[in-house]
Amino acid sequence: MLVALDSVGVPLDLPLLLATVGIAAAVAFVLVPLLGDRYLRTVGRADYTRLSVGVLCLLVGLAYLFAGFVGVGAFAAATVVGLVPPKFGARRVHLMGVLMGPLIAGI
Repeated sequence: MLVALDSVGVPLDLPLLLATVGIAAAVAFVLVPLLGDRYLRTVGRADYTRLSVGVLCLLVGLAYLFAGFVGVGAFAAATVVGLVPPKFGARRVHLMGVLMGPLIAGI
């Protein structure tokens, strides 16, 4: 997260970041009791198939917007890779190891 903040140019000022987290927590503390039950009722009535297809279309659209057809291809490849672990009785969390090499190498 710090690498992403640094690459965007956000100042890494600890008091500012802590104040931002505190304000976000205070707003959430107020909004969750007010809106939480209504949100849960709305989500509980949602058709999950339509919601899943909508999210998939949104993600494919974003992949195309950011990286064109190469991005959509990478998205499709990542989807196939994500479907492999359950076939072998493994958990998908082990796929996160692919991120460790570039992070350790500083790429």
